[in-house]
Amino acid sequence: MTALSLHDPLLATYAIAATLMILKAVSMSWLTVVRMLGENGGFRSPEDLKKTPTNPNPNPNQLQPNERVERIRRIQQNDTENLPYFLAAGLLYILTGPPLWLAQWLLYGYVVTRLAHFAAYFTGQIHDIRAALWTPGSLILIFMAGRTLLAALGY
Repeated sequence: MTALSLHDPLLATYAIAATLMILKAVSMSWLTVVRMLGENGGFRSPEDLKKTPTNPNPNPNQLQPNERVERIRRIQQNDTENLPYFLAAGLLYILTGPPLWLAQWLLYGYVVTRLAHFAAYFTGQIHDIRAALWTPGSLILIFMAGRTLLAALGY
């Protein structure tokens, strides 16, 4: 087996797509905090009601669910449910040695579907729209996993 290197265009393609997805997922935590502070609510833990420089006037209502904060949390949960599969399937898939153009189409296509899904969820689009944006990414994962399985079995 050859050493992994970012000079390998397949690995570089995966690294770019994976890094974009990791950064997107991590940014959701920051977006949650920004939204909680902007809404002055949507906190989850009782200790969040202690007086601090960022919460100078604590109020028990701050622990009530806030739809604008909860929307971000749902988006983050969706990432948590989907991105680990992409990270694993994408890495295994590039080990099959696919054509570069196909790997780029699949990996970057997945990134585009996830970003479009985020935009739809963030702007409150109906489930049908979100599902239409989620489905291509799911099919990409299924294809990559299936192709990897076949390659591992010697086909």
